[in-house]
Amino acid sequence: MAGDATGAGRPQLGEIGFYVLPGAPRTPADLLEEVPGGEALGLGSVFVSERMNVKEAATLAGAVAASSRTLGIATAATNHNTRHPAITAAHAVTMHRLTGGRYTLGLGRGVEMLFDAFGLPRVTTAQLEDFVGLLRRLFRGEVVVGHDGPAGRYPVLVLDPSFDEDIPIGFVAFGPNSLALGGRVMDMVVLHTFFTDETTRRCVETIRTAAERAGRDPASVRIWSCYATVHDGLPEALRLKKTVGRLASYLQGYGDLLVRTNGWDPAVLERFRADPVVASFPGSIDDKADTATLEHVATLLPDEWLAPAATGSPQQCARAVLAQFDLGVDGVIMHGATPAELAPVVEAYRAIRPAGRFDHLDPNPGR
Repeated sequence: MAGDATGAGRPQLGEIGFYVLPGAPRTPADLLEEVPGGEALGLGSVFVSERMNVKEAATLAGAVAASSRTLGIATAATNHNTRHPAITAAHAVTMHRLTGGRYTLGLGRGVEMLFDAFGLPRVTTAQLEDFVGLLRRLFRGEVVVGHDGPAGRYPVLVLDPSFDEDIPIGFVAFGPNSLALGGRVMDMVVLHTFFTDETTRRCVETIRTAAERAGRDPASVRIWSCYATVHDGLPEALRLKKTVGRLASYLQGYGDLLVRTNGWDPAVLERFRADPVVASFPGSIDDKADTATLEHVATLLPDEWLAPAATGSPQQCARAVLAQFDLGVDGVIMHGATPAELAPVVEAYRAIRPAGRFDHLDPNPGR
């Protein structure tokens, strides 16, 4: 449980998570220091994102499992259309047993432009719902014969008839259809970074309402805020990368959706895209941009677009993190920073953490 002591002798913060290898890592081997560092801080969960470079999710998840003993682990996210369902299901069962039940398989829609370029089909809500149903049948040891549905046609799908595994499945949700899907069929939902407070409240309500309409206990869906946490003890150039660079990369990939979701001015997005530096930039801004480029990009982004984040002193960041729970979420991922960078914020958070409020949480972020 979240109140159990970690190896460092501190209560584990079951409601607080972090992303391993945030942004563009120097090497995936950095994980071997970050994961034990997060465990030593007493963080509750580690989330694994996927980029098609040196951040392939299944490999990283296995390395996280081997590097930890108490941390909950979740992919947030991988995509269902890049692997055969039997491979994904076998990965989830392997991780489940390897970690003693600490693992949640987290899925996402992915980036349509990338799928188009790679010749992969775009992901639909119907595909995801069908795919999750297949996974749960395989986890239970079923032999699936003659499946023909939105997720694909499969003459036979089977892992092991002796299986009877209870493995949480999560989803990184953004738009209303994704949020409702999360409430209907998922065990965990991770919201997107740079959501305003109003957006977060609305997303939580959408998820809970969809769960209730599906006959589920709305409280059974564990909702995580993904909250950029960048304190002012970090160098200015690094803070620019973790705030301006990160938001700019989101706007490059799916700016219309983020702007529409937050109710921001689409004219600002059009000016951002039309800027010669942005329009000609080769790759993700948070990955490749130097400080001068980031300083320029900062002039294109309104303060209100960067405001949904924990910034300032470690104490200010800790208060902002705690305030996220008042919006209805069950957990907060301190996003965009390594455990070493987060340490002052975590210590400040411990000083104001309400006693007993989160002790009911399971270490697995999807339970």
